[in-house]
Parts: sequence; structure tokens; C-alpha cells
Amino acid sequence: MAEELKHDLPDGMTDWIAEAGGGRITHLKRHIARREAWEVDVTRPDGSVAEYFLRLDREGDGSGTHSVKSEAKVQTALVETGMKVPAICAWSEDLQAALHQRMPGRADLDNADAEEQAAVLEDFIQQLVLLHSLDPASLGLDHMPIPTTSAQCALGEIDFVEQFLGGMVTDPLYTYSLQWIRNHIPEPLDRVSLLQGDTGPANFMFHEGQVSAIVDWEWAHYGDPMEDFGNICTREFFCPSTPDEGLGPIFRRYEELSGFPVHLDSVRYYRVQQFVRSIVSLARITVINDPQMPNGMNWAYRYICERATCEALADAMGIELERPELPQVEMGSSLEGVVIQNLRDEVLPAVDGDFPRHRLEHAALLVECLDRQKQLGPHLADIELDEIAALTGRRADKLEEGLMDLEQAIQGWGTQNEAEVLRYLARRAWRQEHLWKPVVDLFPGRTFSKID
Repeated sequence: MAEELKHDLPDGMTDWIAEAGGGRITHLKRHIARREAWEVDVTRPDGSVAEYFLRLDREGDGSGTHSVKSEAKVQTALVETGMKVPAICAWSEDLQAALHQRMPGRADLDNADAEEQAAVLEDFIQQLVLLHSLDPASLGLDHMPIPTTSAQCALGEIDFVEQFLGGMVTDPLYTYSLQWIRNHIPEPLDRVSLLQGDTGPANFMFHEGQVSAIVDWEWAHYGDPMEDFGNICTREFFCPSTPDEGLGPIFRRYEELSGFPVHLDSVRYYRVQQFVRSIVSLARITVINDPQMPNGMNWAYRYICERATCEALADAMGIELERPELPQVEMGSSLEGVVIQNLRDEVLPAVDGDFPRHRLEHAALLVECLDRQKQLGPHLADIELDEIAALTGRRADKLEEGLMDLEQAIQGWGTQNEAEVLRYLARRAWRQEHLWKPVVDLFPGRTFSKID
């Protein structure tokens, strides 16, 4: 039992869990995910077992609308509405931690058979209709502002992620895409609803052909319901659950059930918006490289999402992209290669536990990426400098200088040269995916599903 309860949770956390559950902790296992969470069982004196899902915010103070505390408030408000959300069984203000009811089921809808996928998606879309029909004024979520215009709906979350980035990273793709979002705000705005903010496959659980729980409400906010459809597109991109029909039938079913139209131009806009939120957030996360975070997945998501952002922009703008030829360089012997072989052949077989093995496997992938940067990176940098010079008229000596030149040019051009610049940014994104191939291959071959 002592071995099972090894952990690095903050001081006082296990005492609080045991007290809240009315017994002793008999199972504690870290969940493999991008956001820190733990499975917890508390066995009570009468022999009954309370099963929880622990969510915590190690650095947060609960302020704002993107926190574990906000998530707990949203779920508490939704439990009484008929939404299938886990109840919040206990909350600690001191620890900024919540014990969620642990729900049955699984989240990998992309691995279910076609019949179950169809049944679960039907149930999910009914839940989404219910969510969007709730009266914002009746939910008591006073910490969340309620937008009243299309611009407020479109830009509220963008303003947040820009503040979150805090100038830590500059990149021409971020400058271009953020500028595009501000210049192409969609109309019309039919209504304002509570949004999950990160909805779609893998953020709901299913069991026996039905949704058992919609999870991950940390990004919940009020806005245009079309934003949730943009979210569905992004989550379907990573967890394809409608490979043949695409998303069109789901969107039309929503129209039938809700009586409100799904505006595909707005969906395309919000698909861009969702990916931009992701790449900006991931840029900050991958600069910090907190050891507590799943850094292998974060770097993979960053570069896959940068390529997807370009593709989503191109679709929204009606632009054809040009996939570049990717240089194939035979990797030579290196010290990094020795480390990778040692980790995989000698260390990994001796490691027990799903979470530590997962960490070690991803650590080896990151070392492999460092090796590719050393051996392949200079060649790709030369390509980038040549292509940037063709746009700006100046070939910088270093890639960082060239990217800064292009970023400044984009700011000055405004809506001019949008297509030409996007085609370059997409070629660069494909090359970055190639450079980071070891982690990118965690999610191979990701493409968009049809939306019409």
C-alpha cells in the first residue's frame, strides 16, 4: 500500500482528501493527461469506497475564468440542469483542489466501433443543445462576463491568451493569425450561451452507447455557440470519430434539435480561433517547460497545431496551400543517440507504473528531437532565411532575426499579402513538424473532417 501511495502532491492534500471522503486513501494514481489529475479511492469505516477524480491548480489562486475553481463552479451549476457532468464532492480553497465524482466509461471515442460512435455522438449533440439553451442569467456564474456583441464573443478568449503569453514569445504565425482574427469577426450572432470552451471528442466520457460525463470545464465561458462547433472541429482533428461522414450530419442534427442554424463561415472562423488559442498558449507552456507538465505532448501539440492553424486559415480564406518537399537527412552518430538507446533499452524495462513509464518514453522522444535540431536544424534554417528574404527583401544572418523581420512586415502590411504570407507560414509549419517528428508521431496523420 505504501508503494501505491507514493506521490508528489502538495503538503496537506492527502489529509484533506481523506477527511473529505470520510475514510482512508486506498488508491492514488496519477492520470496520464495534459492537465494534472489523479484517481483517488477512499475506503470508509463501513467498507464502502468513494471513487474520486482529483483536479488541482498548483500555482493558481482561483481568480479569473480559467481555473480549477471556475471549473468547479460551472459543474456545480450544471448538475441541476440535466447536463451529464460530474458532481463536485469537495472543494479546498487553501489547496485550490476539487474532488470530482468519478464517472464510468472511457474517453477514446475514436477507438469505438462505428455503431457506438454514432449513438454516443447523438447523445452528445443533445447535451450540447441543452447546454446552449440554458439561460445565462439563471446559472449564477457571476464571475463570468456575458458578452453582447460578435466582437466581444470572438475576442474575449483571444485577449485572455494574449495576456497569458505576456510577450514571452514572438513569432510571425502568431502575429499573422491574431491579426487575421481581429480583422474577420463573423456575423451574425444569434444568441449568447454558456460554452464548454473545449468541447468535443476526448472531453466527454461514454459508456454503453451513451455519454456518461462531459468533462474539462476549465475554459468554460459565455459566447457564440458557433465557438463550440469550432472546438468540435479541433477535437475531432485529434480524435477522429466520424471518419466517413464528417461533421456535417452532426451539425445538421443540432439544427433539427435546437431550431438554430449552424453558420459554417462562423464555424470556420472559430476553428481558426480555437487553434490560435492553442498555439499561443502552447508557445508559453513550451517556453516555461515546467517539469510537472507533459512536455512531450505539449511540443507535439504545438507544432501539429501550428500546421493545422495554417490549414484552417487557408480553408476560411479559400486559399490553396503548397506543401513543401521535406529534406531527408541521414542522422549520424551522436551523444544524444547514446542517451536515447540507454533510456529505451536499459532504463525503461526496469521502470514500473504507467505514469513514470509514460514520462520516460516521452523524455526519450524529446532527446531525439534535440538530436534532430542539432543535425537537421541548420539546413532548415537556411531554407527559412531564403524564403523570408523573398517576402521581405532582406536576408538576415540568423533565423531569429529573419523571423523578427517578417513579423514586423506583417504588422505593417495589415491585410495586404495575406495569401502569400500564409503560404510561407504553412510551408514553415510543415517543416517544423518534420523537425519535431519524434513527438509529432505521437499523433500521426492528423487531418480535418468535412464540416458540410
